[in-house]
Amino acid sequence: MKMTAIITLTTDFGLKDGNVGVMKGVILAIAPHAPLVDISHLIPPQNVREASLILRRSAPYFPPDTVHVVVVDPGVGTARRPIAARLGSQYFVGPDNGILTLLLEYAEERGWLTEFVYLDQPQFWRAEISHVFHGRDIFAPAAAHLANGKPLLALGSPIRDPLRLILPRPGRAGNVLSGEIIHIDHFGNLAANIRQEHLQEELAVGLKVSVHLAGAVIHGLARTFGDRPPGALTALWGSTGSLIISVVNGSAAETLRVQVGDAVQVVVED
Repeated sequence: MKMTAIITLTTDFGLKDGNVGVMKGVILAIAPHAPLVDISHLIPPQNVREASLILRRSAPYFPPDTVHVVVVDPGVGTARRPIAARLGSQYFVGPDNGILTLLLEYAEERGWLTEFVYLDQPQFWRAEISHVFHGRDIFAPAAAHLANGKPLLALGSPIRDPLRLILPRPGRAGNVLSGEIIHIDHFGNLAANIRQEHLQEELAVGLKVSVHLAGAVIHGLARTFGDRPPGALTALWGSTGSLIISVVNGSAAETLRVQVGDAVQVVVED
């Protein structure tokens, strides 16, 4: 028997109301052997940007043919398109609201094949469509059919203009690299849009840097959390290459009272 592809789920549904379980039920009715993996259901409500970030951090670690269902959909029931995509060797199903922006950039940087379709073939949906639950009625069944081996182009019409988010980018002025906080994790660690590659040349020749955030200055970068004593404010490169500001065994978000969007600077020291 041919193995059904893995299906992952990322939503802002939370865990209280049963919506995630309903989507899984719809998937399993079509693809009963599909392994189901929850990436996150605690995306802040309607936060498409955070969903894009979490998906970008997670999807590359899954095997080829994985089908990722992403439902953070403040425009559900409106004119926004339901879409599916192939990026490299994986598939993605969700609303056309920019949620795939970061993964699409990741694929384009690597020269991967990218294909998008507008899900306009209702024979691959549930028979009755709610205006407020396309996760159940369109995205879950479409993902299940993909996992069963249905070709992407059977599910809809090709499109070339998926919506892209306008995301903050770091800027450089002399020896100062300016960015902002883009994510706060479960531990209160602060992730910036400044990445290791932005300072690759300086770090390669051993130049020192300092990190400036919310009136605090952190001199130098640690290799790991354990390089600093408990309670120390520290900066280091995270597991996906982003600059992380943390308090060892504590919460940098609470200590510094920082929110997503707050400014952060890295100064290359002479």
